Amino acid sequence: MPADLSHVDARGRARMVRVGDKPVTERACVARAEVRMAPATLARIADGTVAKGDVFATARIAAVQAAKRTGEWIPLAHPLRVEGVDVEFRLADRPAAVHIECRVRTTGRTGVEMEALTAVSAAALTLVDMLKAVDRSLVIDQVALWEKRGGRTGEWVRGRKPASRVPRRRPRGPRSARVRAR
Repeated sequence: MPADLSHVDARGRARMVRVGDKPVTERACVARAEVRMAPATLARIADGTVAKGDVFATARIAAVQAAKRTGEWIPLAHPLRVEGVDVEFRLADRPAAVHIECRVRTTGRTGVEMEALTAVSAAALTLVDMLKAVDRSLVIDQVALWEKRGGRTGEWVRGRKPASRVPRRRPRGPRSARVRAR
């Protein structure tokens, strides 16, 4: 169970987190995913011979649309004014895959983590839709948040050790003594 229960009311019902008191800051998140496929499918993408057309242009549009509509897709997510969505695709030979990276930016009171994850997922799903007629072995994998900037917690990058923080001291008192005595 999460330590922060600010999203649960007294009766245990989920509710939208209040962000009105948070400061407005620039915020950005990067999410990544990959779509694995047969080498022949990757060759068709590289050659531009996919029957449905330009897979990257279509997936890029899907990512932008998804980021802008995340508040409609994810229950309790705040609708945000998305200020920028950058989508990049990279082909990889071993194993055959398309790597997708989505960077989403806004200026606001809450982060764009869900917008970045929704965007990269929509791009991956669109690639699968456009390629499924030629390859039934497609797999979406490694969907994850990789970077977060802005807000109260500042910068976070996957794999990087967090900056050391001074630990908070617990108040000493009767409750602390009671817990130790058990």
